[in-house]
Amino acid sequence: MKKILLLTTLLIVLPLMLLAQDANLYGFKVKAIDGSEFDFNSLKGKKIMIVNTASKCGLTPQYEDLEKLYKQYGGEGFVIIGFPANNFMGQEPGSNAEIIEFCQSKYGVSFPMMEKVSVKGDDMAPIYKWLTQKSLNGVKDSEVSWNFQKYLINEDGTLYDVLSPREKPMSEKVISWLNQD
Repeated sequence: MKKILLLTTLLIVLPLMLLAQDANLYGFKVKAIDGSEFDFNSLKGKKIMIVNTASKCGLTPQYEDLEKLYKQYGGEGFVIIGFPANNFMGQEPGSNAEIIEFCQSKYGVSFPMMEKVSVKGDDMAPIYKWLTQKSLNGVKDSEVSWNFQKYLINEDGTLYDVLSPREKPMSEKVISWLNQD
């Protein structure tokens, strides 16, 4: 009986351990805000900041600092990926076309924006399941607490850290991470 229990445990736990060890972001394909396919595999070797955004939130002005950060550090080694989400008090009610128009006209956003997704609940986007579940990302569990929560991804596609929505995009923590080799 003990051997059967041990074998069953190994058959369940081992695949999860292997998944967590190889967990990286590069297997995901999502829809960009213009409807085209966006393949995270194209970002191999770059540091990535993933942020859930909203147009009608007290933190919406963070778009300005996100764009500054992208202009200063974006390119070969870093990219910001925005995911509009309407999970918090209906603060992103617009269509994808309305969202990108707002982002570009009000804040000059040039970093890649994806289609609106859900970042929590039963309809959570698969990429956010990976970001928030240690069993998938191999690093830590988290919960998206509000708009503009930031996920930092290392060059190898692994989760580095989760930053609260109130953490400024140009904070010392972010700049220090960007300047690490």
